[in-house]
Amino acid sequence: MSLIYILEDDKNIQEIESYAIKGNGYDVRAFDDAEAFDKGMQEMKPDLLLLDIMLPGEDGLSVLKRLRSNHDTKELPVILVTAKDSEIDTVRGLDLGADDYITKPFGVMELVSRIKAIMRRIKPTKDDMVLNYKNIYLDQDRRICLVDEENVELTFKEYELLRLFLSNLGIVLTREIIMETVWGTDFAGESRTVDMHIKTLRKKLKEAGSLIITVRNVGYKLE
Repeated sequence: MSLIYILEDDKNIQEIESYAIKGNGYDVRAFDDAEAFDKGMQEMKPDLLLLDIMLPGEDGLSVLKRLRSNHDTKELPVILVTAKDSEIDTVRGLDLGADDYITKPFGVMELVSRIKAIMRRIKPTKDDMVLNYKNIYLDQDRRICLVDEENVELTFKEYELLRLFLSNLGIVLTREIIMETVWGTDFAGESRTVDMHIKTLRKKLKEAGSLIITVRNVGYKLE
């Protein structure tokens, strides 16, 4: 069973986080400050750390910096917990190597979703390698796409587009996000590139292509 550490001084938030994480099958240990956390790290290394930035004594960014400079902990996945008005701290945390962040106040489902996303990345299971929705089936291990159990030949970009949609069901993805995720570049007005690939992907998926919905003036979603 995966072990998750929580470094959070607010007892109420700590209890909410612990309850949600335990309820989804993870072991949890919570710490109030960096000193207690360091002692815990000497006893056992976790699989993931949920790290509050605002802490008494040594703050979360300092803790993160230490973790990333230590050979034994530099790969430890870290999700920052940030205040709503702390954009600068959030950016600093990401620059220091945080894997993700979540802003207070946050929903329990969002927190669990972010944790699961990282855990799937570091501990993939056979089921995690398969994405499916209705009659669309994507096997990431064999890198194949099936619709109604028939093989669909996709280009690299079409495959990555479909994988992005299947990983974000019902979520509106802007053209900017699609461009950055699939092409690895800034949007820079390249809407036609995205739109044309969506068009060819829909065509190859045949009737299932209608599941990719255009959200006017925003982007697309799979629904």
